[in-house]
Amino acid sequence: MTDSRTLVLIPSRLGATRLPNKPLLDIAGLPMIVHVLRRAEEAQIGRVAVATDTPEIAAAVTAAGGEAVMTSASHPSGSDRIFEALEILDPEGQAEFVVNLQGDLPTIPPQDIRAALALLDDPSVDIGTLTAQIHVEAEHTTPSVVKLIGSPLSDRRLRALYFTRATAPYGDGPRYHHIGLYAYRRSALARFVTLPPSVLEQREKLEQLRALEAGMRIDGAIVDSVPLGVDTASDLEMAREILAKT
Repeated sequence: MTDSRTLVLIPSRLGATRLPNKPLLDIAGLPMIVHVLRRAEEAQIGRVAVATDTPEIAAAVTAAGGEAVMTSASHPSGSDRIFEALEILDPEGQAEFVVNLQGDLPTIPPQDIRAALALLDDPSVDIGTLTAQIHVEAEHTTPSVVKLIGSPLSDRRLRALYFTRATAPYGDGPRYHHIGLYAYRRSALARFVTLPPSVLEQREKLEQLRALEAGMRIDGAIVDSVPLGVDTASDLEMAREILAKT
């Protein structure tokens, strides 16, 4: 059953250069953005909408029976886009929690979306996110693989201390691949979008460091694997193979 206190927002635009028109590319008979919409709906945690500045994306979503909201084309980040969408869709402030789900994760397990939101059951947590243990050796040193460094709170949960593109932490032990899905308290998102880009955010090119530098608490749910992010033609073919079997 969905919860009226939660709004799942999927920011989507046609800005990708490596894979033009990415949200609208066909996967198993549906545009990619519709697959992401379906995964969010299957999570059954709240109202779901796609936030976009592109009429073609909005049309594809509504044609599939989904909800789309038009937002400004000038937003510097997905966080700013979902905050505008939140204000449009819920001006009376009924939604207490907002999930920011990237529009290029067509195979994300619905239970992983639920896991990020569940972190907010702890009232001291401002933002919930996801992480998975790194098992591929090359990913330990690859800058494109962002690492979440955190203190273990349980075998499935970390309190985030830092995010980095470097190989960290040092020494023996697991390292964790950060997955860029966020569940915000509404108040935390409202505060976050008013903050200027922070020093470490600009250095690492990681927006979530702005929240940590401002003293906000981020916890990470440890999930079994990193969902396929579709950024290249080979990623697209892999997504087509996976979803053709479902």
